[in-house]
Amino acid sequence: MGFKCGIIGLPNVGKSTLFNALTESNNAEVANYPFATIEPNNGRVVISDERLKILSTISKSEKTIPTYIDFVDIAGLVKGASTGEGLGNKFLAHIREVDAIAHVVRCFEDENIIHTSSSISPIDDIEIINTELKLADLETLQGKLNSLQKKTKSEDKEIKMKFEIINVIINKINNNNKIIDVDLTKEKIDFIHSLNLITTKPVLYICNVDESSIVKGNIFSKQVVEIAKKENNQCLIVSAEIESQIAELKNEKDQLDLLHDLNLTETTLKKVIHAGYNLLNLITFFTSEPKETRAWTVKKNTTASKAAGKIHTDFEKGFIRAETISCDDFISLKGEAACREVGKLRQEGKDYVVEDGDIFRFLFNV
Repeated sequence: MGFKCGIIGLPNVGKSTLFNALTESNNAEVANYPFATIEPNNGRVVISDERLKILSTISKSEKTIPTYIDFVDIAGLVKGASTGEGLGNKFLAHIREVDAIAHVVRCFEDENIIHTSSSISPIDDIEIINTELKLADLETLQGKLNSLQKKTKSEDKEIKMKFEIINVIINKINNNNKIIDVDLTKEKIDFIHSLNLITTKPVLYICNVDESSIVKGNIFSKQVVEIAKKENNQCLIVSAEIESQIAELKNEKDQLDLLHDLNLTETTLKKVIHAGYNLLNLITFFTSEPKETRAWTVKKNTTASKAAGKIHTDFEKGFIRAETISCDDFISLKGEAACREVGKLRQEGKDYVVEDGDIFRFLFNV
């Protein structure tokens, strides 16, 4: 399992350029006019993990299978999108299908590139997008509320609970308050997640700056950083144009040389993956044998039995135990046999909470 990240923003802020750089492709049309993208572009990117390569070498695996991230380049939203402006309803539907949102904000001035308003204002741009996302959710919630209202006379406790929660959510959205808080029960949180609201999805702001601002940012990116802090969201500063130049270099040494020349230590792809993992509370576990070494992605606090189910449902149904080795021990001792000899291979039960870098062999019976 990887995760799906939707790239959104106003038209002409650099979404498609960034998408092409991240996916090392030219699938998304890049044009100096609004709505060059109509249908969403999809790109799957391998998540590079040095540990995976080392484990595969130690186990002498025939195959090495990484995990991945899916990027979805969604057409630019405009003011009025929630009522259909700019084919907004269609685009908003695409956003509902992603796990996290990468909101690209224009933080550069260039009179040659069209902007939907007369001046560059990240604060206004973010407000336009966020307002449309909220309005879209309010419309969805009102529809569900109307449906439930007809059933509230039935005295069904679950219907009443859902009716009350939706009213609370509508009030929270109207007052710019966080929808999910620690006071909610698991049942209520599960119901909120089932509504698939756009405004509950974690957000990563990406400040698209010019080359001179990629290290320290600029006055525009600082405004976005402040907004992200207030919302408790993450923020990255990148130059989509520079990233596209890096992506065009197929030789890794040439890419590293260009990064060095720009005083950068890593590509945007690595930054986005790291931020995405933090956004969604993801970790990686491994399976490593002569046949194959493979990386798997799960949420933090996932139990061993649930992790086994990621590989195959039978593994979870018939779970007996998990033979477990930490990645560090496996690498330092050069494999499973040595780990077993010195007692570094542990027998864990179904309720064991998976740690990042755990290597498993699941024993099951169905």
